Amino acid sequence: MTTIEPLAISEAAERLATATATSTPCSPVRDLIGSEDVDAAYLVQTRNIEALVASGRTVVGRKIGLTSPAVQKQMSVDQPDFGVLLDDMDCTQDDAVDFTRLLQPRIEAEIAFTVSRDIEVPIDAGTAPDYVSKVFAAFEIVDSRVVDWDISLADTVADNASSGLYVLGDSLDRSDAPNLEEVEMTLYADGEQVSTGKGSDCLGSPWAAFAWLANTSLSYGSPLRAGEVVLSGALGPMVSVTAGSTYSASITGIGDVTAVFTA
Repeated sequence: MTTIEPLAISEAAERLATATATSTPCSPVRDLIGSEDVDAAYLVQTRNIEALVASGRTVVGRKIGLTSPAVQKQMSVDQPDFGVLLDDMDCTQDDAVDFTRLLQPRIEAEIAFTVSRDIEVPIDAGTAPDYVSKVFAAFEIVDSRVVDWDISLADTVADNASSGLYVLGDSLDRSDAPNLEEVEMTLYADGEQVSTGKGSDCLGSPWAAFAWLANTSLSYGSPLRAGEVVLSGALGPMVSVTAGSTYSASITGIGDVTAVFTA
């Protein structure tokens, strides 16, 4: 339970929404809600997501952030968070990702899932596969409305976990998926290797990350629903995106994913 005043929640939400609307990064919101008040930060996130849904956008899933030790080190945080995926964030069918939609993009390769049935009870890494139908190689294109990525945990949570866009690549039925702890990821920028990692770098296992999200979402009164997409978190360090570049990643046992950015 947060002790932050409702006015501060509203001001933080407005600051981030204005940054989105004007394509101009803003100052951090921790001056309004503190740097570690996660409950206040999720209230800010929810305020802006509700406004976007009211404007006609649709919730299609969730993303887990800050699951990789390498990314936690990059962001100077020590725990995961989650954000909401909206319909227009999906760039899977786009010939190229429109770079002008983004402010300060970075890209990370990860495993994505589709939820097979509503998750209304607590689960763990062992039971998580029972709630998944498909496993994907995926890119999350993270972005920050906060200038220079100057974020605390509360800043990124309030900013919808620094969500941007995403691309789904090759997929398998869950029953055909390899041991996700053991998969290896290699990410390339214009053919040059720029990041590597493995399944166990994602909270020990992408299944553990999925279970964390399901349980945390349930605790906030917003359970995962059948058909939703879940981006389970980076398998290695994220990489800054350059306009006009092509990024590709391979995840052993699952397949490949590619994202081309406009110049």
